[in-house]
Amino acid sequence: MTIHSLVALYGPRDPGPEVILAPDSQRTDISFIEGEHRLSYGLGKAISTLRGWGISPTPAALDLSILAGLVTAADTRISRKTESQDSWTREIDLYVPVHNIDIWNSSKELIEKLLKFLSGDIWRLYFRLVPFTHPSLEDIQIGLDINQYDSVSLFSGGLDSFVGALDILSEGKKSIFVSHYADQSTSKQGQCFDIISENFQLSENSHLRVHLSFDKNDVPGLSSENTLRARSFLFFSLAVVVASGLPNCQKIYVPENGLISLNVPLDPLRVGAWSTRTTHPFYMALWDSLLQKLEINIRLENPYRFKTKGEMLLECKAPQVLRSHVNKTISCSSVSKARFHGLTPGQCGYCVPCIIRRASIKKALGGDSTTYVMLPDLRSHTLNSNKAEGENIRSFQIMIDRLTTNRELAKILVYKTGPLNLYSEEDITSYAEVFAKGIEEVSEFLEGVEVKPL
Repeated sequence: MTIHSLVALYGPRDPGPEVILAPDSQRTDISFIEGEHRLSYGLGKAISTLRGWGISPTPAALDLSILAGLVTAADTRISRKTESQDSWTREIDLYVPVHNIDIWNSSKELIEKLLKFLSGDIWRLYFRLVPFTHPSLEDIQIGLDINQYDSVSLFSGGLDSFVGALDILSEGKKSIFVSHYADQSTSKQGQCFDIISENFQLSENSHLRVHLSFDKNDVPGLSSENTLRARSFLFFSLAVVVASGLPNCQKIYVPENGLISLNVPLDPLRVGAWSTRTTHPFYMALWDSLLQKLEINIRLENPYRFKTKGEMLLECKAPQVLRSHVNKTISCSSVSKARFHGLTPGQCGYCVPCIIRRASIKKALGGDSTTYVMLPDLRSHTLNSNKAEGENIRSFQIMIDRLTTNRELAKILVYKTGPLNLYSEEDITSYAEVFAKGIEEVSEFLEGVEVKPL
């Protein structure tokens, strides 16, 4: 196993910190300033866009964006297979320049805990003062009335974020929507937002799309990593960058149904690699604590934490827009895997998010106009539980049987992916209930589907 030390540099004039490497360690320097003037890896373009709108992020938020970029570089370029002892847990040291070293040092243990919970890796953070004043990027232009905005909303192009945007705008809230993309698989973000924009007459300045990714030249000598367990740290950080520059913004909306948010392992083999925690309630509570420490007066909120995906769709405040365009949203965990089967990239139809999506659409809308390129019809043949087409469905069937036998088991299972001790007993009961209802929703959809080991 190799311990990796990733060092954020403040441009070519920054010599970086003195790093004492442990045995079997590798140092990689990543410059986050292009030339002398602009943040790199897509951050500079995003900040310039915001400044053109009249939005100036705080120094702490800019520091957070660089930390998030460094986390993303580590998470996407350090292979679990080759760089860990157990093919999962990596050891990663991050060196980050910041404007206020006191507040960051006081947040160090919290961030390390947050990242470990999110990705399953061992993270160590080291902060130093920025070596010189942050370069001026552009003069602020008054592009829009920033006082009108009361929130920032995450917008992935997924079905949940689409419903979230429709509900927020139908309620008259004024929000700036934030998206991140690394490749063309997320190109439908723009298409989905255009639909929303047309129906609610939004300004083009209401949507910030950030392209940020790292290739083999940025972290050389390593294979890529596609588990991407830390991706929501970047997503949340980009939202904070925007929100920190809005004087009347106090909330960042994170729209996600309760079943996916909890992401309880469906069988005993799924506790580790299969159970992502990108919007887990405990993780979001840690984020709120971090923002307090960073003196950023903004809170994260998932308005659907106690709703199943089907309930989200049933209660959507713009039902006609939803019904007309639901097929343009993305839920699949990996739309690109169809390429390996000679198919056009698209939603597979059998991964966990696809199954939950199909169940919710059946419950709320009846018919599903979505194209599922790899398994359009679950009832066309007996599915093989030893292959991808039937593996997840069989796991759902196992959980369905367990809860059918003992529904009270849900109150225990909701603790499987993380603690809920920061929440009231009433909230914990609600989390157990949304988990049970979500499984029942899938159960109704899977009725008549046959899965066997073949």
